[in-house]
Amino acid sequence: MRRFLTAGLCGAVLFLCLSCGQKTVARGNVAHAASPTVAPTSLETDAPQQMTAVDPEVEKLGAVLSSLSERAKAAIPNGDPKEFLADLHAVLAVEQTFRSDDLSLYYLIDKKHYVGSDYEPKDLMPVKNNDLWNVSRNDLSLRPEAYHALEELSRAALADGIKLMVSSTYRSYSYQERLFARYVAQDGVELAERYSARPGTSQHQLGVAIDFGSITDDWGDTKMGKWVYKNAAKYGWSLSFPQGYEDVTGYMWECWHFRYIGVEACEFQKKWFGDIQQFMLEFLYAWENYK
Repeated sequence: MRRFLTAGLCGAVLFLCLSCGQKTVARGNVAHAASPTVAPTSLETDAPQQMTAVDPEVEKLGAVLSSLSERAKAAIPNGDPKEFLADLHAVLAVEQTFRSDDLSLYYLIDKKHYVGSDYEPKDLMPVKNNDLWNVSRNDLSLRPEAYHALEELSRAALADGIKLMVSSTYRSYSYQERLFARYVAQDGVELAERYSARPGTSQHQLGVAIDFGSITDDWGDTKMGKWVYKNAAKYGWSLSFPQGYEDVTGYMWECWHFRYIGVEACEFQKKWFGDIQQFMLEFLYAWENYK
């Protein structure tokens, strides 16, 4: 069994990557590729001269981690890279069960990654008032996967005496275009971009995001809000825009906005990415596009 020279995910990736001859330096909890001008660290100096070939997946993990933002790197806890990779492959195995004729439930959409004006999720299901939840309007809909997950979430809420209020779901490109234009006219483009997505960059266009309740900051302090915060991840729902992460997500805190990504991804997000959805989705994007 290999013995790591330093503890944690960072040190493990660092140690294993040394065997392929790539110099790495550790910052925070992850390993990063070093510049040729950087002097060898003590870890490099102390490493054995003859080492077996590095596991390609561990090497890939080091490269992908190094591509993340500094804040994302800092959020990743210490741990065994083999355990991380096992958890990652469990998440990717679930992705293989997603329908192949639509975007992945892990699709990264933000200010830099978008969909076209012609994108509409397949088989949208109308979200109407029923015994499980209330709605604030009559034009709501979700992808089937998110719809059924909402059913499970709502049944659990009802069992605890809470009936959820669904206030916003799928939005088309043109709807988001009109909405963003209205906010720009109201508050100016600089402020509007902090709380509203430009058309093509909204999670709502994916048909897997829900705004719950009053869509106001105090919703998180209501009985419904507290219940959703505590239980959403058990049913695959993840808070998209947490407080204090505007520099990461591009948006102000939205306590009411949850995206369906599945239970396994929620667990992966919580265990390895500080429970920040954006960090996990950026990692998955980088992993799947690594060359």
